[in-house]
Amino acid sequence: MNTLAHEGPGPWILFFPLIWAAVVVGVVTVLRRTGVWRGGRTGRRGPWQERVSHSESSPIAMLGRRFASGEIDEEEYWRRLSVLDEQFGRTASKGGAA
Repeated sequence: MNTLAHEGPGPWILFFPLIWAAVVVGVVTVLRRTGVWRGGRTGRRGPWQERVSHSESSPIAMLGRRFASGEIDEEEYWRRLSVLDEQFGRTASKGGAA
């Protein structure tokens, strides 16, 4: 009588750790994509995910509308936006030098 106990587990022993690794990777992926891992909607965001919302009547929104309608060119838009960002935008809220 020849059983598996005498020959060892064979290559199938690698199958179970691979399944567990796939489960862990899947759970981490799902958590990161749903935002649970990062704290959901109220969680902290990195600097690349910073979103600044401007109301319809803010100077930055008005500048964007003027650029979109063709009243000002791209160079003028970026020049004015850099000035407005220092006063109303991201730069002033970070506590940097103004």
